[in-house]
Parts: sequence; structure tokens; C-alpha cells
Amino acid sequence: MIEVLVVDDDFRVAEINAAYVSRVPGFRVRATAHSAAQALAELAGGGVDLVLLDHYLPDETGLSLVRRIRQLGHHTDVIMVTAARDITTVRTAMRYGALQYLVKPFTFAGLRVKLEAYAQLRRALEGTQEAEQDQVDRIFGTLRTAAVTTPLPKGHSAPTAELIRRVLSDAASPLSAHEVAERSGLSRSTAQRYLKRLEESGRLDLTLRYGETGRPEHRYTWAGRG
Repeated sequence: MIEVLVVDDDFRVAEINAAYVSRVPGFRVRATAHSAAQALAELAGGGVDLVLLDHYLPDETGLSLVRRIRQLGHHTDVIMVTAARDITTVRTAMRYGALQYLVKPFTFAGLRVKLEAYAQLRRALEGTQEAEQDQVDRIFGTLRTAAVTTPLPKGHSAPTAELIRRVLSDAASPLSAHEVAERSGLSRSTAQRYLKRLEESGRLDLTLRYGETGRPEHRYTWAGRG
């Protein structure tokens, strides 16, 4: 089992992320932490393979925590799971050795892809002392090319899914099903059917926008996975 430490200052978010991790075969949540100090205390006890790390912590940033983890000699792997999306933070996370960077909000499918790719990377490295160039390329490419490859169900066409991808990729902000239908020329029912399936497979990110009626509007963003 791959032992995971979930670090997030929001107790509810930490519980949700931990529940997501527990649903992925081969992974087990060892502990949750809500500050950098708590995270370091858990790491000091050993046994943590992977840290899912938020950037916004009450006592220091996630990036500074990653740097301290390395300075203290911990070899635990890190995946950043955060709402911080500025390029400076992303680039710094890469320099400090974060293996992946998942932007909130995300779906279970989005996190599952990252975890499965991580597990694949660990398998590729097991028992390896030396590697030829082609193997090195595969190892470095494992996380970069991680994608949800769930096939479309019967009755769904790849060209229609590609049309929706282009509409969402070209949009400057998340779109509703009605907006996707208008821009693609599809009927609203067809757009909703494809959006639901693509979101379930992890290709889309779903966010909710609450209006005056109290009913949330579903809005979609292309996630760039598969």
C-alpha cells in the first residue's frame, strides 16, 4: 500500500481529499494534517510515501514546507493540491521537486489520474539500478502523459466530444451547458449528455455557481486530461 499524508488547512477539504484517496486501489491515508507543523510531525514518524499538499497553510506556505522537507532529509514524494494557480508558484513547486500539481477545484477522477500515474511511476522504478535512455524517457514521461483514457460509451461520438473540447478549450471562463450548446451548435440535451459523461471520466472539471434562485448552475472547464 502507498501511504498518503493529506495536508490541508480546511478540515472539511482534508476529509474529502482523504476520502478520495481511500477510493483509489493501492493507496491508504496514513494521516491528515492542517498545518505545516502537524505535517512535519507526521513525517517525523516515518512511513509516509506521498504527501498531498495544499499551498495555503496557517503557519507557512506549502512551498516553504516542501523545501524544509527536503532540507530535513525526507524522501517523501509530494503532489501539490491547491487553488494557487499563478505561474510563479507552479514553477517553484517544480524546482522544489513536486511531482505533480493539481489545481482546485478538481474531481475525484482528476485526483485518481494523478495517483494512478504516481503508482505507475513507483512500479517503473522498483528494482531499477540503471536504465537505458528509452526507459529513462518512459519514467520521465509517466506523470506528464497521465490521462483519463475511459472510452466514450455507446452512442457517443469522438467528433462530438472533440467539438465540445474545442469549445471549452477556447473559452476564457467556465461555460454552462446552455453556453456550450450555443457555441457548438448542438442541442442542449446533447450537450448536457456529453458534458456529464466527460466530467465523469475526468476530462472536464465541474464547478457550481449559485444564483438568486438557490439552484446551482453547473459550469464546465476542459481539464486537459485525455
